[in-house]
Amino acid sequence: MRDDEQPSSRRVTRSILRSLWSRSRKEARDDAEAGRSIAMPVQGVVPPLQQVLKRLSMAILVLVITILIVYVDREGYTDNSDGSVDLLDAAYYATVTLSTTGYGDITPVGDGARLTNIFVITPLRVLFLIILVGTTLEVLTERTRQQVRIHRWRARIRDHVVVIGYGTKGRHAVQTLIGQGVGKERIVVVDTQGKAAETAGDDGLVAVTGDATRSETLLKAELHRAARVIIAPQRDETATLVTLTARQLNRHATIVAAVREDENVPLLKQSGADTVVTSSSSAGRLLGTFMASPPVARTLEDLMTLGSGMDLIERAVTQDEVGRTPRECADLVVAVVRDKKVLDYDEGRRAQLRPEDRVITISRPVSAAAE
Repeated sequence: MRDDEQPSSRRVTRSILRSLWSRSRKEARDDAEAGRSIAMPVQGVVPPLQQVLKRLSMAILVLVITILIVYVDREGYTDNSDGSVDLLDAAYYATVTLSTTGYGDITPVGDGARLTNIFVITPLRVLFLIILVGTTLEVLTERTRQQVRIHRWRARIRDHVVVIGYGTKGRHAVQTLIGQGVGKERIVVVDTQGKAAETAGDDGLVAVTGDATRSETLLKAELHRAARVIIAPQRDETATLVTLTARQLNRHATIVAAVREDENVPLLKQSGADTVVTSSSSAGRLLGTFMASPPVARTLEDLMTLGSGMDLIERAVTQDEVGRTPRECADLVVAVVRDKKVLDYDEGRRAQLRPEDRVITISRPVSAAAE
């Protein structure tokens, strides 16, 4: 991605402030729809008692500041009782002012009565305000916070991965991406089921609830800015429609789709998929391999399960490997990627590695190797 395409923090901040201050009717409708359909990753939740204590501490802090302000400027105040204002008078004035009590026909003039107002009546008033107003303010604050998070995310997300369908295939695809170093903040899940979107949010992912065959849903996932798209719905016809819609929105993204039947593979490729994986055929081949040679099948399953043992990964050529052949590498190199073409083992093992090459290797994770 070019540097001029990177959204600056200043531009994002201006956009957020503008959205909070003034929005057109269309922007307000889009933000409301995004708030209903986009689920941000779940953050830590403060227990209710801690929230109340936090609000009470803030109220006490405001009260102390008000008392100090009144006491410093005590010459500007007068007390109908004795004509002078001391620290106790300042505290009393601050409490009745902050609690919006006002002045009635009954006015405490004795020190005992004023102490009672300060240490008994005022805490009860604060507690009442917390119970009465705190919940409403919390809801409004949470809505604003959620709106800011969504707006900031939509302004900054670029070259991410969109995973359509968070079933078994989608979840394992996400786990593999994370295992390969892709950050959770770079993955967006789209699913028609709200429960699946909630699960993705619990897993630390941004999730969009909606029909992925519709452009509006994919635009909420910022698919037009994505670098890779994984399509893993439950039905093959849904995968075809989603692939058509995704390719129409993004001509340059790499699209990988999963289908159940081999006969649908050409249709998916014609619809715009770069790679199509047939789940039923892959499972059938693995079953046959287990019957013919269980050790070979277990090795294949191990290679396909990231982090369980030996991993099949793609990486860049290191500086020490430049000019050497794949046989001279520390890892077992099974293929070389050069100019977006894959050189198989027979062809690649005789070639000298270049700085721009990438190699597909079989290696053991560091944690597994240490054990």
